[in-house]
Amino acid sequence: MKRLYYLTKSMESTEQISDDLHKAGVTDWNFHVVSKQREAGLYRRHIHSANLLHKSDIVHSAERGVVIGFVAGLICSWFLSTVPVFGSTIDGSTAFFVIIFSVLLGGWLGGFYGIQTENYKLRRFHDKIEEGYFLILVDVEVGQEEIVREVMESRHQEATFCVEGSSVITPFHQPKPVDL
Repeated sequence: MKRLYYLTKSMESTEQISDDLHKAGVTDWNFHVVSKQREAGLYRRHIHSANLLHKSDIVHSAERGVVIGFVAGLICSWFLSTVPVFGSTIDGSTAFFVIIFSVLLGGWLGGFYGIQTENYKLRRFHDKIEEGYFLILVDVEVGQEEIVREVMESRHQEATFCVEGSSVITPFHQPKPVDL
């Protein structure tokens, strides 16, 4: 699914964009707002705020941790099965459990780090969000992108289109910087 990023300065504009996009068929599941203002302000105006998975880097970092844990587990298993440690080597089932343990530990540590870190896709908008802007994330399905773009261009010139991306999170992808 494609994700469109828009910046706007006011809560009123954000509320109107939310209403117009809902009328155009965009559901709350596909519409998220990231702002410095409190969640309660967005909630009172019935604006769907971005959740922890959108704001933090938990999924991205956990995916990285799983991949790194898998590689580390393979290396450790290979080493322990070929080099006698304490006089013996490990068998295949023990090597398998070493890999599984490494994958789980890597995922857990990655998720633990990621929950404390800003989402890698939102870092490029950090300064604008701190200035008080509202970042609107719109996930569009096939055939819906033109409708969203038309609504935004015809009714909301105050909102700045920033970039389009994917809603899919991949472990080693780094988004391109954006001139804001």
